[in-house]
Amino acid sequence: MSEHEHEVITEDGLRIHVTVRGPADAPLTVLLAHCWTAEESDWHYQVTDLLARFGHDIRLVTWDHRGHGRSDRASEAACTIPHLARDLGLVVDTYATEGPLVVAGHSVGGMTITAIPEERPDLMARIVGALFVSTTSGELHKVTLGLPAAAGALLRDRLPFILANRSRMLSLSRREKYPVIERQIARRFLFGRPARPRDVGHVVDQLVRARPETMSGFFKDMMAHDRIGNLAAFDDIPATVLVGSRDLLTPPEHAAKIAQGIRGARLLVAPGAGHYLPFERRELVSAELCALVDRALARTRATT
Repeated sequence: MSEHEHEVITEDGLRIHVTVRGPADAPLTVLLAHCWTAEESDWHYQVTDLLARFGHDIRLVTWDHRGHGRSDRASEAACTIPHLARDLGLVVDTYATEGPLVVAGHSVGGMTITAIPEERPDLMARIVGALFVSTTSGELHKVTLGLPAAAGALLRDRLPFILANRSRMLSLSRREKYPVIERQIARRFLFGRPARPRDVGHVVDQLVRARPETMSGFFKDMMAHDRIGNLAAFDDIPATVLVGSRDLLTPPEHAAKIAQGIRGARLLVAPGAGHYLPFERRELVSAELCALVDRALARTRATT
């Protein structure tokens, strides 16, 4: 399977790293939008599974959000969900110029998808499948990380800035050598049970490398995120919403609101899983993504 690395330049002049797999003339493009503080490898299990299942029948596009991974650093003011939705649109305009789309988003990636109807409404007619993984359409300011209300709200508001300050004050090499805070956060708040050490280590590495503006900017914007009103735009598009029963960042009731807001959407709760479902429940996430792709391909073949 061919794999090509590219760059696109955003409206505000940032380089976005994009990886494209599969032929330009594939009948379907699948776009995978990753989690906050992560990068495109957030989906590495699903990339492997999709390519093994569909090969050249799909074009698979992943990218590093602005301020993440190999994409350019972004100012705090430029770290917002509307920016991410417009960046997604730019990726589509460049590497999926026509044909149907299946979109999947984990955490802030899912929030990005909920912003498509307002930022890039022209894309909605092309979306033939949507997977919302461990995400929300709003009211994150009410999340208490599974703790008593006052303590949970205090910790929720402080953790991103603790990480941002560590990133500003300590060298990358020192954070890599002593990722004490990052490891505690990953184990306590990001993963459920069971948690494979290699997966926890992967996420810790991502947290260590996350830029301070990325952590603080997106956190502030996510606290104001409210796109429940956009969900009806996805009515009757095949949609599946996945969440772990132990997700402390985007709890099951947030997934339920998305499923209730989209006519015909399916809701699946993974017992014992935390926020990192693409790692923790590889088989579930891949199976549901493959089901959406199968359905989209069948629909495409029926109309050609």
